[in-house]
Amino acid sequence: MDTDRTVRVFTDFYRERGHHLITGGTLLPPPGDPVLFTTSGMHPLTPYLEGRPHPRGHRLVNVQRCLRTTDLDEAGDSTHLTVFEMLGSWSLGDYGHPQSLRWGYELLREGFGIPHDRLHVTVFGGDGQVGPDLESLRTWEELGVPVELTREDNWWSNGPVGPCGPDSEIFVWTGSTPPHGTPTTDPRWVEIWNHVVMRYRRLEDGSLQPLRRPGIDTGMGLERLLTVLQGRYSVYDTDLFEPWTRLLSPLWDLDGPSLRLVCDHLRSAVVVLGDGVRPSHTGRGYVLRRVVRRLLTTVRRDDPSRTLDDLPVELLQHTLDHFRTGRGTGLVRDELLEEERRFDRLLERGRRLLSGPRYRGPLGEEDYEYLHDTHGLPRDLVMSLRREG
Repeated sequence: MDTDRTVRVFTDFYRERGHHLITGGTLLPPPGDPVLFTTSGMHPLTPYLEGRPHPRGHRLVNVQRCLRTTDLDEAGDSTHLTVFEMLGSWSLGDYGHPQSLRWGYELLREGFGIPHDRLHVTVFGGDGQVGPDLESLRTWEELGVPVELTREDNWWSNGPVGPCGPDSEIFVWTGSTPPHGTPTTDPRWVEIWNHVVMRYRRLEDGSLQPLRRPGIDTGMGLERLLTVLQGRYSVYDTDLFEPWTRLLSPLWDLDGPSLRLVCDHLRSAVVVLGDGVRPSHTGRGYVLRRVVRRLLTTVRRDDPSRTLDDLPVELLQHTLDHFRTGRGTGLVRDELLEEERRFDRLLERGRRLLSGPRYRGPLGEEDYEYLHDTHGLPRDLVMSLRREG
């Protein structure tokens, strides 16, 4: 099942059950939101999960592109991405958790063809404030799906205060042997979908206030789902990344982790640029600049002559088309190349600075802070330049 069909099966399933398809769209959060980028499918819907009426009704579905800066250092492994897409469905005071779980099971089994015996779930087992989620437990037992009870792993919150509640996580067995163990005892059980009951609001003093109109928020990472459905070990082996791995592998001779990091960071930079962000020294633009400069450092590690000017336009077009951004490939390519030129100028300044007597010996924290704050040279770049010398 390829990417387009997977998305279509998900959205059609919920639309047939009365959900309105809303635009996931841009990485940029709504005006007034203090965060730099949208981090989850539910992020733009927080006011509606807290009770505000949504103009499209009580049942919603979407595909939301997201960016998490917390995963920047994880990019390069087999699962983490800087920019990813979240498949989401919501009940805003409409149906309850049992219905959400039953539909989730139906979609996984009949829509995506995942065998019943490769499913396992976890359910909130209770803590000092809230008892176990018996409603979800009974639903899964009626469906015949094995259940494991946990505490912290099955309580969802949007920070120290705000909407929260118990959740039920659905796992798929990815091992080559018959399924065994549980999600907390065997990593071959891979979580693909989370169904949250937004039942409370946590207050400043840590107490829980029941919401007047509880809601349901579900989120399933598209790339992780594709990995499972296509029987792949890594998200980079799915059809979504096929053009990237196919065209970059012969262009630049990179080891596995480096190729994955470059694929992720280049793709993410294209999406962020496509959403209208420009590189800068602060805010969103600085996140973009970090991503571009990190990928350039990786690309040139073994060959300083490598340049983004060699990047096939097909890759930019593939990504901009998939994410339905409004900017053309020409503008995005020009901005990538201009940022590369800025990076080259920074490298030259860095080499001259580090060749001076002050920086010939071991560097301390104060040196790294000064080089970053005064000259714009991050630690990893300083270390790379010193290796050159």
